[in-house]
Amino acid sequence: MSLRAIERAAMCIALLLGGAALASCSSSTSSKPPVTICDPGKAKAQSPSDLPAVGDIRKAIADLEHKLGGAQRYFEVNATARLVNLFVALNDGAIAQPWTWVNGTLTSREGQGAKGGTFTAADLTFDAKAMFSDIRSQIPEATLESLYINGDGKGNVVYGVISSAKCGGGLDVTVSPTGKVKTVMPVD
Repeated sequence: MSLRAIERAAMCIALLLGGAALASCSSSTSSKPPVTICDPGKAKAQSPSDLPAVGDIRKAIADLEHKLGGAQRYFEVNATARLVNLFVALNDGAIAQPWTWVNGTLTSREGQGAKGGTFTAADLTFDAKAMFSDIRSQIPEATLESLYINGDGKGNVVYGVISSAKCGGGLDVTVSPTGKVKTVMPVD
């Protein structure tokens, strides 16, 4: 490998680590690789109306449990800005039946084989108003796509936020019931 190719590769790595998105980093002999730089500082913070509808989760659960005639066990409940998905554990957790709640209307699809941890509505202790406060202060330019709630299989409830960055990439951020950031993992 020539010194020029090594310099070009080092420049590409440095730009990637610096948060730049490269259109191309090839080993061709052109003088400069084309570069597109994303500046998240110029992006606007996500509007509160576009945040996941955490406040609708308890309404969706109450509506579903009323429709089904009682308390249910859930593999997962997640919320986007427009809807809440509820995955009900049936047959002692052997089947997950997906339900979608949109503005008070419930629809379902046929259940599928499943396994994993579950939880009940009584296990939920989250503060809907505080859920995004810490993550929004730490990465204000991120777009919060969804909030998910899972059972971990050990009797605990896990709360997490899937977010995307203005310049590409995503994060899976686990948070406490009060929104305190616990862990951050990149999402492919």
